[in-house]
Amino acid sequence: FRPAQIQKFTGFAIWFGLVILLFCFPFIQSGGTFLILLVIIGVLIGITYNKRKGIYAFLRISIWSTIFIIIGYSTYFTTLIRSSANPTVDMYNVDNPVSLVGYLSREQYGDWPILIGPYYTEETSNEDFVNTGDLYVKGDKKYEVAGKIQKQNFGGMETAHPFPRMWDNGNERNQQFVYKEFGGVEEGEQPTEANEIKYFADYQFRWMYWRYFMWNFAGKQNDLQGFGNIRDGNWYCGIPFVDNWFHSTDSVLPDTAGKSNKANNKLFLLPFILGVLGLVYQYNKDNRGFIVTFLLFFFTGFAIVIYLNQSGYQPRERDYAYVGSFYAFAFWIGLGVLWVTDRLQKAMKGDAPAIAAFGICLLAVPVLMASQEWDDHDRSKKVLARDLGNNYMESCAKDAILLTFGDNDTYPLWYGQEVEGIRPDLRVINYSLLGTDWYINQLRYKVNQSPPADVIFTPEQIQGNKRNVVPVYALPGYDQNKYYDLETIFRNVVASDDEKNLVGMQSGDQANVMPVKKLSIPVDIEAVKKTMKFNPDDSIVSELKIDLAKNYLQKNDLAVLALIAGNKWKRPIYFTSTQELKALGLEKYVRMEGLSYRLVPVESSQVEAEIAYKNVMEKFSYGNANKSNVYFDEENRRHLNSIRLTHATLAKSLVAYNMKDSARKVLEKYDHGVSESNMPYGMTSNRGNFHNSISADFLEAAYMSGDMTLAAKVDRSVRKDLEQQMSYYRSLGEEQLNNQEMAMQAAAILNNKGGNLSDKQRTFAYDILSSFQMLEQLQEWRQRYKVGGPAVELRSDSLQNPVMPPAPTDSPQ
Repeated sequence: FRPAQIQKFTGFAIWFGLVILLFCFPFIQSGGTFLILLVIIGVLIGITYNKRKGIYAFLRISIWSTIFIIIGYSTYFTTLIRSSANPTVDMYNVDNPVSLVGYLSREQYGDWPILIGPYYTEETSNEDFVNTGDLYVKGDKKYEVAGKIQKQNFGGMETAHPFPRMWDNGNERNQQFVYKEFGGVEEGEQPTEANEIKYFADYQFRWMYWRYFMWNFAGKQNDLQGFGNIRDGNWYCGIPFVDNWFHSTDSVLPDTAGKSNKANNKLFLLPFILGVLGLVYQYNKDNRGFIVTFLLFFFTGFAIVIYLNQSGYQPRERDYAYVGSFYAFAFWIGLGVLWVTDRLQKAMKGDAPAIAAFGICLLAVPVLMASQEWDDHDRSKKVLARDLGNNYMESCAKDAILLTFGDNDTYPLWYGQEVEGIRPDLRVINYSLLGTDWYINQLRYKVNQSPPADVIFTPEQIQGNKRNVVPVYALPGYDQNKYYDLETIFRNVVASDDEKNLVGMQSGDQANVMPVKKLSIPVDIEAVKKTMKFNPDDSIVSELKIDLAKNYLQKNDLAVLALIAGNKWKRPIYFTSTQELKALGLEKYVRMEGLSYRLVPVESSQVEAEIAYKNVMEKFSYGNANKSNVYFDEENRRHLNSIRLTHATLAKSLVAYNMKDSARKVLEKYDHGVSESNMPYGMTSNRGNFHNSISADFLEAAYMSGDMTLAAKVDRSVRKDLEQQMSYYRSLGEEQLNNQEMAMQAAAILNNKGGNLSDKQRTFAYDILSSFQMLEQLQEWRQRYKVGGPAVELRSDSLQNPVMPPAPTDSPQ
């Protein structure tokens, strides 16, 4: 820039500063803040007319840096503007400064300790929470206090200590098992600072950062989510002695976890080596530049590891959290080319060194990476997310309410409605978001073609943190063996602030309570007969009898029950999953009508065959899974398996109604819609051989329907993978055991009765046993349906009902 241009641009900066001052004026609450803004504007003006160096040059750089930071943050203005327009999807309702603060501080994700905190062995009590200020919400005319902001005082807990890494005392994801495995905590022992350091180094840094780093610059084993074993999701370079040293080569892995897995990428450590050479080159040639690059690498990698302080068994791989450090290391890969050029200049002259270095490095890194990684990064043909949302929505009746439970069964539905106009009559409601007042209040308004919903509670009754948690507490006068009308209890007790309906808490506050665990929802039988289709053998109940399996209800639990009670069977209510309904006592009153489950006044009715058949055959699509070379990663496969299970369940139901032709059509529709090259029937997976167990259900449905050609195809694929798994597990041991002997030892381990397996085999005890049992089941079906095959191997009674440990969960966080 020429001096005149700089002068004009600085003049623009002054006007921009004045605009910022005017924008911030309504939010200035002290004279000090106003004075600071005036000083900034004054300095800007002074710099405009002062060309001297020294302090003014420093101030000019500082203020320009501040202005660009402000420009960056100004993008959040669009969030405020969009939310003020009240769009259909309005996350966090960020239409005012108070909600913007909560949005930017990520309040919905909770809090965790970083520098000072407790050990995971300490139980959390109400005394560990402190009030940090008033909770404000936007009222009609002013901001109103809606309660207190409570945060856990990690530093004030009894076992508080520096650098707390193993702090999460929950166990819904097997966190405490991970602390023992990676932190070395002995059973029944109190963890120590040494355990903390070991857990940080081995799990948080090595497993949850360094593994991801090496995926990008050394290579990747497969796309299975890793939980610490040597089979799933490790970094992998393709150099046998290196891979054998750290885990195992793909020559012994099952094909679907090794050479035929598209994420099995061999980079031979070449990008990593070139990056290290570039790091050394920059350090020697440009020390100041190296410091800048290193700080970027450090603060977007190692520092984030410390800040996130991740507890064990995350719901999904978290490599995206560290992408900044991967970019920084890529800078050094580029500089590594200059290192190679310098070395070649000693043996070559002219332009030859630069050309040679460019050619060698081009082949060694970007060309190699493209050849290995293109197939598992190409998303050009895949539309599974869109089709998944379509399948969920098209499984619902007109004007339905559809409750979803995770990110992956919510956002595709919102996309389908808002972008493609699919089923605008539905109201898609996310269970997790129902824990917030702003989301519940959005249900009171019409959205697209969906009318408002009755949520029983008034906006004031669920405002802020009111009724965030409602404990189940037996109030006088309520018979705990009697069922009480849900709506009456909600309106007269849970929604009441009468002293007789409140109980005192340890914190000194009073809380609203749920007085009973037994609740009922009346059924207008004549009305539901007009709006629902029932099977001939259905017995319609006059009321839903709900037995709560929880000692407290969170705000989202209250909202779900309030929606059902307030709906009074006027609109169909569906769920994308039944797992979360068990604690609310609703799981026995839902049945499948496609990919979604409908609330019905019939107990234990699993499938409405006629409606489900029509939905599956006429409305289901499979994300281009029938096209060649479409990549589905583990999360995609999980959803395709849900669709596969829906077909199998429906087919079995049709067979029960003696409709085998229809059952075969359902199974063949899936088989034609999903190519086995993209989504094999037999595939190694974690979470207890989940993939093969779904395929086994599909196989049984094929046998039951009489489709022996399809059954043979599925059996062949599943059997091959299970046999390869057993061969792999056998290779990890010192003794050569046959399948039954190995399974017996695995069962003994799972039942805490010893077990003679190597340490590596013990890691896979659950998989060994489930693989063996499925192989036996396949053989049993072959004999039952008179299909050729080897004789059945007799099994020991100890293999029939072992105690299975819980597999890592798949919660939607």
